[in-house]
Amino acid sequence: MTETKRIQDICRYIETHSDDNLTLDDLAAKAGMSKFHFVRRFKSIVGVSPKQYALNVRLGQLKDKLKSGQGVDAAIYDAGYGSSSRVYENAARQLGMTPAQYRRAGEGVSISYATLDTPAGLMMIGATDRGVCFAQLGDSEDELLGRLRSEYRNAEIEPMREPNHPEFARWVAAIERYISGRQPSPQLPLDVRATAFQMRVWKYLQSIPYGDVQSYGEVAAGIGEPRAARAVASACAANPAAIVIPCHRVIRQTGDLGGYRWGMERKRALLDHERALRMTRGKSRRM
Repeated sequence: MTETKRIQDICRYIETHSDDNLTLDDLAAKAGMSKFHFVRRFKSIVGVSPKQYALNVRLGQLKDKLKSGQGVDAAIYDAGYGSSSRVYENAARQLGMTPAQYRRAGEGVSISYATLDTPAGLMMIGATDRGVCFAQLGDSEDELLGRLRSEYRNAEIEPMREPNHPEFARWVAAIERYISGRQPSPQLPLDVRATAFQMRVWKYLQSIPYGDVQSYGEVAAGIGEPRAARAVASACAANPAAIVIPCHRVIRQTGDLGGYRWGMERKRALLDHERALRMTRGKSRRM
């Protein structure tokens, strides 16, 4: 059995035993590796540490249980959290609100939003005082605002007011710098759920240099799964965070652009924008 398959099996094990007290020693032993080698290979293949993967699994389960209407305390313990205080300290930061508020679709929560122009159209960012809870591309502010209100139908939602919340302003500025090629992938506290395979693909996409492209097959080979080009395409189609996870940089082997969740014109616009900036900067450095 390859190391990739063993790590994938450990991911499945974490997903089905998230309420257990999982330790690195136990997981490494189950994978048949030393602890040091296991951690290094897990992060290389999955894109995050075993601990972070387990936290992501628990958070996803908590969200599902809260959305289903389950009581907060029951949802917390059923999702494998040992104490409610830990949830309110950590999970709330990723939810953008407390678990109880999330369960009530944002009731009692104030969400500020701002839009910014990108080469692919409007992008809307929504945030509470805890963190970013929404980031999407769309054709108009009304369309994006409709999506935001659908996700948090009971929240108080209003445009970002002056003076700007300092963290919110920083997040918006980070995305603007990223779009202009002046900053690597912005470290936003986005709530992104994924399978182990999707996480590997999305992590790899963030390593593709600004203005470059790779084929679905090249991405598959890059993550150690050379026969998984179609699965890579599916992972790109499921990307929840346009631009931040740059799936627009993946094209077909023939050179055709392939698909794009937010439309082919947006994909072409983003690639043309990045290539033009890279070419301009290349000329400036040679002068």
